[in-house]
Amino acid sequence: MSDQNPPSSPPFRSGEENISITDELKKSYLDYAMSVIVSRALPDVRDGLKPVHRRILYAMMEGGYDWSKPYRKSARIVGDVMGNYHPHGDSAIYDSLVRMAQDFSMRVPLVDGQGNFGSVDGDPAAAMRYTESRLQKVAESLLRDIDRDTVDFIPNYDETQLEPSVLPAEYPNLLVNGAGGIAVGMATNIPPHNPSEVIDACMAYIQNPDITFEELLEIVPGPDFPTGGIIMGRSGIRSAFETGKGSIPIRSKTEIETAGNRDRIVIHELPYQVNKAQLLERIGELVRDKIVEGISDIRDESDRKGMRVVIDMKRDAQGDVVLNQLFRHTRMQTSFAVNLLVLDQGTPKQMGLKQVIEAFCQFRETVITRRTRHLLTKARDRAHILAGLMVALASIDEVIALIRRAPDAESARHELTNRDWPAAEVEAFINLIDDPGHAVTDGKYRLSETQARAILELRLQRLTGMERDKLAEETGELAEKIKEYLSILSSREHLVRIMLEELSATKATMENPRRTEISDQLGDQDDEDLIPVEDMVVTVSHRGYIKRVPLSDYRAQRRGGKGRSGMKTRDEDFVTRVFVANTHTPILFFTSTGLVYQLKCYRLPLSAPQAQGKAMVNLLPITPDETIQTVMPMPEDKEQWDIMNVVFSTAKGNIRRNMLSDFTNIKRNGKIAMKLADNDRLISVMPCHDDAEILIAT
Repeated sequence: MSDQNPPSSPPFRSGEENISITDELKKSYLDYAMSVIVSRALPDVRDGLKPVHRRILYAMMEGGYDWSKPYRKSARIVGDVMGNYHPHGDSAIYDSLVRMAQDFSMRVPLVDGQGNFGSVDGDPAAAMRYTESRLQKVAESLLRDIDRDTVDFIPNYDETQLEPSVLPAEYPNLLVNGAGGIAVGMATNIPPHNPSEVIDACMAYIQNPDITFEELLEIVPGPDFPTGGIIMGRSGIRSAFETGKGSIPIRSKTEIETAGNRDRIVIHELPYQVNKAQLLERIGELVRDKIVEGISDIRDESDRKGMRVVIDMKRDAQGDVVLNQLFRHTRMQTSFAVNLLVLDQGTPKQMGLKQVIEAFCQFRETVITRRTRHLLTKARDRAHILAGLMVALASIDEVIALIRRAPDAESARHELTNRDWPAAEVEAFINLIDDPGHAVTDGKYRLSETQARAILELRLQRLTGMERDKLAEETGELAEKIKEYLSILSSREHLVRIMLEELSATKATMENPRRTEISDQLGDQDDEDLIPVEDMVVTVSHRGYIKRVPLSDYRAQRRGGKGRSGMKTRDEDFVTRVFVANTHTPILFFTSTGLVYQLKCYRLPLSAPQAQGKAMVNLLPITPDETIQTVMPMPEDKEQWDIMNVVFSTAKGNIRRNMLSDFTNIKRNGKIAMKLADNDRLISVMPCHDDAEILIAT
């Protein structure tokens, strides 16, 4: 056995590098995380699209699958996107295509689908070999002018083609259609909005960049979901719009109809992204488990005209109470958690409403500026050729003679470009083109190679009077366009006017009424909303037991009736108080130590007439040496609360009175009703009016 120690690490071959696994994992994970954030999950604030949606729309435009053309198989579109731009699975691409065609997912669908594209019941779309698609007309507003150098193009995944890094959107699609996505360590969830309201907000911001948040909130009062519904309260909207984060409660749009002597609940609209089939299944479970009682039948009567789900009530059930129970226990009321996280210049940012509108308007300004520069360059190129033709026509005889003398085309071109020609009436047009290399000098103009080539290619029919007039007319039109482009680039006021005109034109093509109502009523429900109003007989015993029994259980008896047991009591116990109150009546409990507690009647234990009830020490947070001295229901007429008194008397003979209204708002841990001296205790509390006479007996 050798005494030589083995090497601490295996030797590396030449050219290999020793890398820390910690550093490599950190770097690789960060690269992966950024790839998911930038290339998959988060939308761009400018066009509101993720890469897959952008690639689908661009591929459909490139393939000619326009709204005015026939439908094409969705499988063909998915193949184009996957082969040219999106190196991911076909199911991911098709799912994105399907969503853009669903009118219950998108506020303004971008794809016009033919076939089964799913339903609000959660039914999946048919396979892509069965469905057909084409672009919606409104998608033109996202793609228009993409061929006019309005946006940057980047290489596709294999660098064989170019694809747009963003679409030159004419409206803020991010707000109109919303977005949702989960990245690595971050997520986004943006609700849809009404297109008319959002465009109006953009126009208001352009006209007044210092517009306040409150003024924007008046224009865009809240999200506008494609499935309608009712937004409960405005605090969630305000938080979401101001900070980019907030929770917006949404409730189904319902009505209660009366059919004969029974109520029925009719659901017309559901909250956004709620599956109708799963909702009905959940309601059935609640009825089966007796969590919600009073429902006799559920029918889905929805058709292509709209949604209609009918919930029939039992004979004695109250529709509004059952409806409140359904809001509490099902997704008929949900909350949309807004997280307005977007990519701005490739960086994830949390934005509010004004920041999104500001970013979009800046993008539109860039798009219009780049488009105008592109059009100006094209116009100047055409104007350069027209200027040469007009100069040649002004000296046509000399030009023809020069060409006839030339031995070949190259010589003729050389001759045309190496002499000065009179500019004549074309001088003003040439000056407008503003081409430094080809200006008029002392009334003379020298032709360029491009102009000379165009002159040599001029057909003889263009020398007729009519064709010459057309040439002059085109020259005049081009001069006006160049003036317009130069004015846009040199005047911000002109640029702003163009932006407003284009936004107004886009709004006219997308305008539709708001679908989601905004209610100032808060969505949070108290348990009281779920309890039907019903008269109860409340019984209190000497040893501190209490219960409530429906008044209907004590039916009236005829002459000779034997009565019935009202409460089962133990030895040495007896009933001290019986009164009738409805389930929503507040009941006050005064203790021997001078504290007062309050419970609604429906919170008392519901028992059978023969039952003993439940000890009050189990209902209220009282100490073992403390007893309930008085149980007093509040009057049902709330006006009485402000005119009635409460009289306190103690064991040591102290007495005082308070207004009953002092005991309307009592927290769960009670309230000090009367401060007592040492070794004193509260004996009794009685309600009375100002004109009552009080008798105190020892």
